[in-house]
Amino acid sequence: MTSLTRNAEHAASEAHNREFLVFSLGEEEYAIDILKVQEIRGYENVTRIANAPAFIKGVTNLRGIIVPIVDLRIKFHLEHVEYGGQTVVIVVNVGERVVGIVVDGVSDVMTLTPEQIKPAPEFGVTLSSDFLSGLGSLEDRMLVLVDIDKLLTSEEMALVDSAGE
Repeated sequence: MTSLTRNAEHAASEAHNREFLVFSLGEEEYAIDILKVQEIRGYENVTRIANAPAFIKGVTNLRGIIVPIVDLRIKFHLEHVEYGGQTVVIVVNVGERVVGIVVDGVSDVMTLTPEQIKPAPEFGVTLSSDFLSGLGSLEDRMLVLVDIDKLLTSEEMALVDSAGE
């Protein structure tokens, strides 16, 4: 095999690898496609919206754009914790919408090969796995891969859009 062929195969392999931003909610690690991430900010107080779902903390003005802030702990039905110094907002681009998601902290960016991504398990009717794109399996870590597009394009999010108009 020539080095040119090896380089082409390596480049093709790299093209299929995906990078994810890893964040935590409690003891669990989750990850979203890094291409969806616009920026990471510290949590700041938000403006509440009347009659919004509980997981919508409110909205904030991000350089002239009104951005809904979603608390993933509430969305995922996890226990409530007070926000602290490690609490951050990951600003993501979902379609034509910009949304901030509140998480306990961000740890790193991981590259996963297609072989390291396993299908999401079925949880039945008690927990929707529609927003899970898979599980990232590393040597000693398991990442829950979140399909942020499906998570944040729900009918509930449309309510926020209509409230902001």
